[in-house]
Amino acid sequence: MPVLASHRKPRTKVRTTTPAVGFTTAALASVTLLSTQSATAAPAEPKPAIEDVQKKVDELYRQAGSATQQYNRAKAASTAQRTKVDTLLSDVAKRTEKINEARRELGAFAAEQYRTGGIAPTATFFLADDPQAYFDQSRLMSRSTERQQKAVDDFRTQQAAASKKRAEAVQSLESLTETQTTLRSSKQKVQNKLTEARSLLAKLTAEEKARLAELERRKEAEAKEKAEKLARRQAAEAKEREEREAAEKKAREEAAKESGGDSGSGSGSGTGTGTSPGSGTGTGTGTGADGSYAAKAEKVLAFARAQIGKPYVWGASGPASYDCSGLTQAAWREAGVTLPRTTWDQVKVGTRVATSDLQPGDLVFFYDDISHVGIYKGDGMMIHAPKPGANVREESIYYMPIYGSVRPA
Repeated sequence: MPVLASHRKPRTKVRTTTPAVGFTTAALASVTLLSTQSATAAPAEPKPAIEDVQKKVDELYRQAGSATQQYNRAKAASTAQRTKVDTLLSDVAKRTEKINEARRELGAFAAEQYRTGGIAPTATFFLADDPQAYFDQSRLMSRSTERQQKAVDDFRTQQAAASKKRAEAVQSLESLTETQTTLRSSKQKVQNKLTEARSLLAKLTAEEKARLAELERRKEAEAKEKAEKLARRQAAEAKEREEREAAEKKAREEAAKESGGDSGSGSGSGTGTGTSPGSGTGTGTGTGADGSYAAKAEKVLAFARAQIGKPYVWGASGPASYDCSGLTQAAWREAGVTLPRTTWDQVKVGTRVATSDLQPGDLVFFYDDISHVGIYKGDGMMIHAPKPGANVREESIYYMPIYGSVRPA
């Protein structure tokens, strides 16, 4: 029996969706991996408190102030070194000209000797027509030889001096190069600190800036309160001193009357002693030096007040802008007193005074590194060039930690 062919339609193979399953699996795995990474990643660093930002910014400004003093010192040294180098080079040029003059004189002697030739003294004597003429000529030649020897000595002296000055000039140029390197380094350090401070402030929100301003106001109020306490204490001490001096004066006058005895002596005491001790001892002699200092301080403070409102610029010493030591230097110059350029050198000038004994015109220095200075105006207040972004202003001396104070003159 023949085999009948199957009439069933052959079944078509259906393609599996394995690739799609594989893609989905990979996607799920990626999501899982990302989720795991997100879960295990370190949390974002918390934003610093505004109080910490304030401390950091203040510290950066202090460091910038210290770097500014380094810059000022290097700049002053560079200027002095440049002047010294220019003087030495000018001296070398003058000495070189003297060497050339001595060289020309020696050349003239050499040319003269070449023209006349060298003859032995004995031969010259026998060849001479007149022996006396020979001796006269011999004396002239002796004096000529002395002049030649002097010319040689002068040449050697000038050559040695010029060589010494040239060596000094080279050494000074090397020092100048080192100083200028320090100058550039200090300048870069200042700029870096200020950039970092500005960057911190730029990241603050409006609300944070408002809080920072409030902290500054609170700090200023506390400093002002301390200044007022100092002013009250100084006023009380001054009053007590005046009362004591008045009592001493009265006691002296009464003692003079009792010991006087006659009217002549009494008149002498009344006119001579009564007037002279009253103004001479009590004011003139007792505060003569202080009176002179007060006159200078008045000029200093008048100048400083006129600068209020001008901007702080690091490295500036006027007249349009100032840094702290630039202002104090310029102010005391008005009183005829020359101060060094930096706070580190200004603190060494004059007499050290306690904070409680401050008088108008005294210089008050701040921070352990002595990187800031202001001019005391009385009542616990000072005039100073504070920091970048601020203007010359009056402020309590307690706004910053006090290092010490000096009376410059």
